[in-house]
Amino acid sequence: MELSGKVALVTGAGSGIGKASAVLFARAGASVGVLSRTEDEIRKTAEEITAAGGKALALTADVGDDAAMRQAVDRLAAEYGRIDIVFANAGINGVWAAIDELTPEEWDRTIDTNLRGTYLTLHHAVPHLKKAGGGSVIVTASINGTRVFSNTGATAYSCSKAAQVAMVKMLALELAKDRIRVNAICPGIIDTEIPDNTQPRNLDSLRVPIEYPEGKVPLTDGKSGDSFDVAELALFLASDRAKHISGTPVWIDGAESLMVG
Repeated sequence: MELSGKVALVTGAGSGIGKASAVLFARAGASVGVLSRTEDEIRKTAEEITAAGGKALALTADVGDDAAMRQAVDRLAAEYGRIDIVFANAGINGVWAAIDELTPEEWDRTIDTNLRGTYLTLHHAVPHLKKAGGGSVIVTASINGTRVFSNTGATAYSCSKAAQVAMVKMLALELAKDRIRVNAICPGIIDTEIPDNTQPRNLDSLRVPIEYPEGKVPLTDGKSGDSFDVAELALFLASDRAKHISGTPVWIDGAESLMVG
C-alpha cells in the first residue's frame, strides 16, 4: 500500500496503459480519478476499481478542452481533498500520412490531444500538487519521436511525443523547488487499443526498407509488451521509490528501439 493516502489523476484511463495504471495505483492504496472522454468506458473502469475494494472517481472530459479539464481536476481535488500524482497518459496515434497529404485539421487533432492535452492536464493539476507539498507527474510519450524515426507518415504523432519529452525536462527543473518530480514513459509495441485509432493513408510509397532480426522485440522474441508492464513502471515513478528521479524519459520496449533509429 505504498500509495496509501495519495490521490492520483490518470487520463486516458478507459483502456490500455491508463486503465492498468489506475488499477495498480488503487491496489497500492491511492484514491484515483480516472478520466476519459467516453463516459461509459470510464464508468466501467471506476466500477472495476471500487468492486475490488479501491477508491475511484469517474471523470469525463476531452483532454484538449480547457474548461472541461479545469472542471474535472477541480472535482477530483474537491472529492478527495488533494492531488499528489498526475499521469498524463491520454493520447491518439491519429492520421499517418505523407506530409503533403496530411491536412491541417488532421495535424491539429493529433497535436490537440497529445500535446495540448498534456499541457492542460498539468496546467490545471500542478497547483494542487504544489498545495499538497509536492508529488509526481508522469507523461506517456513514445519511442517514436525520441529514439525511432522510421515509422514514415507518423510526423504529427512523433512531433507530439518529442515535445512531451521536452516538456518533461523543462518542468522537472521548473517544479523542482516545489518538490514535484516529472518523468516520461516511452513505450514501444504494447498490446493496447491505440492501433484502433491509427489512420494510415497511402504509406506504401513512403516506406524505407528496414530489415529486422526475427521479431521486432528482441527481449521477448517479437511478443508485444503488456499494459501492466507499463503500469508497473508508472507505479514505480509515482511512488517514493523514485524520489530522486526527475526529468527522465524511460524507454520500455524490450530493446526494440535500439535496433533502428
